Amino acid sequence: MNWKTRVLAVAAAAIVVAGCGSKGSDQNQPAASQSTSKPAAKEEKSDIQVTFETVSAPSPTEAKELKGAGATFPVPLYKAWNNAYKNTIGVSVVYEGVGSGSGIKAIIAREVDIAGSDAPMNQQQLQDAKGGDVVHIPTAFGAIVPTYYIPGNSRKVKFTGDNLAKIFLGEITQWNDARLVADNPYLKGVNQKIVVVHRKDGSGSTYGLTDFLSTISKDWRDRVGVGTSVNWPVGVEAEGNGGVAKEVRANPYSLGYIELSYAITDKLAYGMVLNRAGKFVDPTLESVTAAAASAEAPADLRFSIVNAPGERSYPIVTGTWLIVYKTQTDPAKAQAIARYLWWTTHDGQSINTTLNYAPVPREITVRSEELVKQINVGGKPALPR
Repeated sequence: MNWKTRVLAVAAAAIVVAGCGSKGSDQNQPAASQSTSKPAAKEEKSDIQVTFETVSAPSPTEAKELKGAGATFPVPLYKAWNNAYKNTIGVSVVYEGVGSGSGIKAIIAREVDIAGSDAPMNQQQLQDAKGGDVVHIPTAFGAIVPTYYIPGNSRKVKFTGDNLAKIFLGEITQWNDARLVADNPYLKGVNQKIVVVHRKDGSGSTYGLTDFLSTISKDWRDRVGVGTSVNWPVGVEAEGNGGVAKEVRANPYSLGYIELSYAITDKLAYGMVLNRAGKFVDPTLESVTAAAASAEAPADLRFSIVNAPGERSYPIVTGTWLIVYKTQTDPAKAQAIARYLWWTTHDGQSINTTLNYAPVPREITVRSEELVKQINVGGKPALPR
């Protein structure tokens, strides 16, 4: 393509991640009514260097602003991407972390140009989409980790999927329960009740965790099931990854679940989980990448990665997607959307590992390319050739 040129984007200050824990919104409420924050007038800049190879300098025919909303998990990554993209290409992508459920509701209602979600849209949501067919573009992979606060403990807690299910079902209530002590002998002396923390809002993290628990535990599958929002048997509610992190930190002997990048940023303890090969695996970029590489992704790239095969695979992995309509009505926005998505799946991937997100495997990126090329206006491809 004749617009492939090399431009170095170097921004000036540091990424501000203090606001990464944006609150998600209740999946049962319209997205617009849940978001009370407004885009800041002052732009943040990134000190991350990004080489722009696949998208050229600004195009005079594309829109200069796109609106996005959805998953909180990728907020730090999208913030870095969007700062770099605005500084070089001149297109402002304003993304609000309101939760995957609300992001999907917003794209269904055509309230945003781009939705973010850590769970693909289900069949009913696809049918409800007012703008027709959508495309799902994977942008990163991350681990959903059991995070806990046990005062005085510096060791990694090992969790089996069955024990996690029993904790969230309210059947294992004490840290010194024999089933936990079997894998963690030092917990024998921790005679304390487990304070369970879970998401209140519609969440891709919840989808990933409940998908894993349903794969491992028949009791969980029959009693609770899989979803971005479920009826939790026990626990304290919190909104967004940041909200769960805050509740875990505030409650001694608590246990919750958050994305790995939030646990690292917030300096929270997180455990190892038994994988399909019978190994307790630490959530790392390497173990997430190993799981992602084993994924059997369908043509539409709507898939789940839990309990993946391989000794090195971490078992609770989620992808995160940007979701847009395949057929657009505004040529300027269509071009801006297509160019941005192409950049995120190529050049933007160089940022992923710097912020503790696993990049998308090349095999999946090739499929993403075909989907981006399908974005059109009046039957004509939106991506410049």
